[in-house]
Amino acid sequence: MANEHKRTLDLTVGNYKSKMIIFAIPIFLSSLLQTLYNTIDSIIVGNYINKQALAAVTSSSNLIFLLNSFFIGISMGAGILTSKFFGAKQYNKMSKSIHTGITVSFFSGILLTIVGVSLTPTILKWMNTDPNVLPQSIEYFKYYFLGCLAMVMYNTFNGILNAVGNSKRPLMYLAISSILNVILDIVFIRVFHGGVKSAAIATTISQFISAILCLIHLLNKDNIYHVEIRKIGIDKEMFIGMLKYGLPTGIQNSVIGLANVFVQSNINKFGEDAMAGCGSYNKLEGFVFLPIMSFTMAISTFIAQNLGANEFERSKKGAKFGIITTMIMAEIVGIVFYLIAPQMISIFNQDIEVIKYGTLEARTISIFFFLLAFSHCIASVARGAGKAIVPMIVMLAIWCVLRVTYIKIVMIYTDNIKYVFIAYPITWFISSIIYLIYFLKSDWVHSFIRSEEKKRLREMEKNQL
Repeated sequence: MANEHKRTLDLTVGNYKSKMIIFAIPIFLSSLLQTLYNTIDSIIVGNYINKQALAAVTSSSNLIFLLNSFFIGISMGAGILTSKFFGAKQYNKMSKSIHTGITVSFFSGILLTIVGVSLTPTILKWMNTDPNVLPQSIEYFKYYFLGCLAMVMYNTFNGILNAVGNSKRPLMYLAISSILNVILDIVFIRVFHGGVKSAAIATTISQFISAILCLIHLLNKDNIYHVEIRKIGIDKEMFIGMLKYGLPTGIQNSVIGLANVFVQSNINKFGEDAMAGCGSYNKLEGFVFLPIMSFTMAISTFIAQNLGANEFERSKKGAKFGIITTMIMAEIVGIVFYLIAPQMISIFNQDIEVIKYGTLEARTISIFFFLLAFSHCIASVARGAGKAIVPMIVMLAIWCVLRVTYIKIVMIYTDNIKYVFIAYPITWFISSIIYLIYFLKSDWVHSFIRSEEKKRLREMEKNQL
């Protein structure tokens, strides 16, 4: 057993600050490499094809998130469930949660591929995609969504490894596939002049490689979290637990994704320059916010493991440390991004109008990154404690309903795109106020304890029957 634990990181013992940082660093580097997939496509496309192709690729983020987000939420639920059982040293239940998660993700990936390929043209037209960009957007997305199974499975495998504290393996495999992605992008686009579809094909191939490498590692019997093909299937208890932890997050992500697609459709009305510039900003925001998102992911795993191990005071201390650290990082990143925004946007394309739109969005939003970080942190604490319904309600009400309502009203009275961008800091501020009240007033630790006690009583009654 000691040999098996070499590949895991128990967050329930030792210095909680250093453990969280050690765990978060590989997550950050893995996320960085994963974000590189689409960003490298954008840089190469923007410099070697044209700005219409750049607009087609960079405007992809919100649509991809919309179609992926529900399944990402479900896989997060599986990861939190696995973390809880790992922290409680309930390895039999941990194994059942892992195998159930893999099964659900496999069928989800197939469904997502079918939906993505078939609905892409309709959604892009609904988003008011510029006619000059539409053909290349459809071409890019159709090929991109052919790789959805690999993407969903990799995220699931990555979630399993992160749940048990092994955040280094996904980093290693992503490094290999990222290098492959760069090579394929250059070969397909620069050498063979394959167009935007070749960028999507390169990404799909690379994603399959990273997923296969993760699976090979999980099949290794020396790992405490190893996967056995014969055990692949759905355990009813684990599936219900996955839905409890992940369904609210999946619903939340989907509706937020829908709201962001609505925002993107308003940006698309301003033409291909706005699409390319704002799309470039979105890619950069994905990069610069990675350290923050990595720490929030570490917070969820830390909370889940420690509550599972009945380390309640340690959970509280870790939550406070994570929130403060993340907010400081976010604001430093935001200020730097504000200052160098034009130079960053120009990496994607040298067109003056493209740079103007991207810089305007960056300088309207980035200074408020600390608010976004705070909201994500409290949501992560709630999810780790099994209270995923809390962030779901807040996000639906503020990041979706309020954001969409604001834009619909404000665009009646103005055609200034800056007022579309302002929707983000406004809704971040309101959600942060609500989350602050929740964090200060609620007793999320004792509510977890009560939930576990009720579950044990039900199990005892079931066994007596």
